[in-house]
Amino acid sequence: MPPAHRSPPPNAPPHPGQHVRMEIIDPLGLSVKDAASALGVHRVALSRFLNEQASLSPDMAIRLEKAFGADMEALMRMQNTYDIACARARQDEIKVRPYEPEANDNAQAKLI
Repeated sequence: MPPAHRSPPPNAPPHPGQHVRMEIIDPLGLSVKDAASALGVHRVALSRFLNEQASLSPDMAIRLEKAFGADMEALMRMQNTYDIACARARQDEIKVRPYEPEANDNAQAKLI
């Protein structure tokens, strides 16, 4: 996820925190404190995720699946799609030139 001070691009798919809040936490009428207790996590950790300040970890996805029946793999795909959209939005900031082997190098490039 991009640093917290950056906004996601306008065309970014929803962050999984938004989905979890709208589809699980709010319909059940849970406070962040009560949901965090059910998940076995700190309130701040859940709050940061729900407020789109932190990415979904596989551990949190499993907790959401066990506690509320959420689809762990669907949530992780949602996070991956969101991360890709954010990275694409800032790809011009990443300065890397295409690799070109030296002309006089007879040996194959070795990647370690």
